[in-house]
Amino acid sequence: MGKKIEIVEVGPRDGLQNDPTLLDTGVKLEFINRLIEAGVKRMEVASFVHPKLVPAMADSDAIMAAVPRNKGVRYIGLALNERGLRRALDAGCDEVNFVMVASAGFGLQNQKATPDETATLFERIAILAHDEEVPVSATISVAFGDPFDGEVPIAGLATLAGRAAGAGASEIALGDTIGVADPWDVKARLGAVQKAAPGVPLRVHFHNTRNTALANIHASIEAGISIIDASCGGIGGCPFAPAATGNVPTEDVIYMLERGGFETGTDLEKMIETSKWLSGVLGHNVPSLLAKAGPFPN
Repeated sequence: MGKKIEIVEVGPRDGLQNDPTLLDTGVKLEFINRLIEAGVKRMEVASFVHPKLVPAMADSDAIMAAVPRNKGVRYIGLALNERGLRRALDAGCDEVNFVMVASAGFGLQNQKATPDETATLFERIAILAHDEEVPVSATISVAFGDPFDGEVPIAGLATLAGRAAGAGASEIALGDTIGVADPWDVKARLGAVQKAAPGVPLRVHFHNTRNTALANIHASIEAGISIIDASCGGIGGCPFAPAATGNVPTEDVIYMLERGGFETGTDLEKMIETSKWLSGVLGHNVPSLLAKAGPFPN
């Protein structure tokens, strides 16, 4: 094994938030525990938004109160505004992930805010997390394309990243919210963000809506990225973007990386087992190909 790649598991949050099946809190906690048994050390498990907007995340406070705290796992909570950030801190999240937006069309539909307004809000409220000594990252959504406005200028994306870095973001993630990125664009955008936010760790979050996520992850690694979001089974999507289906499946990512000589710290067989279990509790097939084909060699 060579270079280590950190996988941030987002299935319990970004995965479940857009699934038609609403799972009970106890089943969600079993999902989280299965992921821990598969070796996951960092995962997004809660979203502190209004439950009317995302009903699947209505039990986020209960989830955070019940997750195992003796397993060396860091739990991330998502926030879109000051109220959400305060709730995430009160709930005991180890990290808070704040969402900025790269384009006005999606921003106004999703957060009722423009890119500049989300950056200004992050600059104002990040201090709340800093005061509690809780890392606060910034995910820039629709960083590769907006379902309403179309192409997103690279210069604007870089400006947002620079502002996030200036506000003390512990990490910056580029989100391909609607799954439109290609490997060449990925390299160009990562290069611009690296220049705008030197020294800040970067993370990538790809949806597989147009079947390019694995290629985009490869391009990201070639650009020096070593932190990747993925969702067990490939479940999920954004409830506020048309046809934004399918996170990249964690087990598919693990297989590709380990075949390439990278270390992920996860157990592929257990992740595949969890994906199959998840298909059963959700009552439908999951997009993952490894769950169907299995690893190689068997």
